[in-house]
Amino acid sequence: MLKSLKVLLSVLVMLLFFSNGNAQNVQKEKFTFSVFGDLPYYLPDDFPRFENLIKQLNTVPSSFNIHVGDFKSSSTPCSDDAFLKMKNYFGTFKKPLIYTPGDNEWTDCHKKDAGAFKPEERLDQIRRMFFSSPESFGIEKLPLISQSSMPSFKKFVENNRWDYGKIAFATFHAVGSNNNFLPSNTTTFNQEFYERDAANVAWIKEVFKKAMENQMAGIVLSTQADMFGENKDLGEASGFINIVKTLKEESMAFGKPVLLINGDSHRFLIDKPILQDKKNRKTLMNFTRLQGFGESDMHAVTVNINYENPNLFEINQFIIEGN
Repeated sequence: MLKSLKVLLSVLVMLLFFSNGNAQNVQKEKFTFSVFGDLPYYLPDDFPRFENLIKQLNTVPSSFNIHVGDFKSSSTPCSDDAFLKMKNYFGTFKKPLIYTPGDNEWTDCHKKDAGAFKPEERLDQIRRMFFSSPESFGIEKLPLISQSSMPSFKKFVENNRWDYGKIAFATFHAVGSNNNFLPSNTTTFNQEFYERDAANVAWIKEVFKKAMENQMAGIVLSTQADMFGENKDLGEASGFINIVKTLKEESMAFGKPVLLINGDSHRFLIDKPILQDKKNRKTLMNFTRLQGFGESDMHAVTVNINYENPNLFEINQFIIEGN
């Protein structure tokens, strides 16, 4: 009897070992995700090109897709019908699609050509229409964890995170047009900005905290705004100063590869825009920024996660044939 128990125990230990080993292998398997944004831009003319992009991305073995906002130009309608049409397009992706809002969907909707809407009313509608449940778009769904699950940030349904393999992914809601911050206005007029800015900072810290607790190999953050482009160094007048400061501090503490993905400037770019030490001009090497295509260049970018590569992220242009 004792011998039988020993044999059974040995078998259970071996099964547990192989089970854990297989789980480790699954977690460390390479995978690919696709990124695009600032498209379709000129509507309705760009809809056929967007359909072509969807068709071709649906043939790529990506685990999921990320749209970094601005699914229209600032001079095209911000109507409910326009929003619904794009939401329906999002549903045609075979793989999960995660979306973070751009300024053209709400901040710039006060323009006459866009319908002369109140920006904050459009933001409320974006939240209702696109973030009614914590899951991705697409035929295949991906469950998400929303910042709205945190009692202090119930409004911010658009900030989401998810883990895939050993990588922590998240979106945070920062947009062009200086992040809707108007330096010359009083605090009262900037209430929307201050509230969302505080939520973004808290969310970024939460993402890094969870990634460290779970011993993730890297972090990928996606947002709309180009926070580092030309004329973005505005000092206290910048709507991105707190976010950039937080990204720097948290990336330095994390120590592993961090990839920030943004749109906004419509030019494909990979760089390392944060200085670890401004005095000695020393670059923060574990932080990389990827800026995707956009506007007339309706293409995508694929990112391969390769755990054998010390840089972790292998970035490739995905030129959409015919666009």
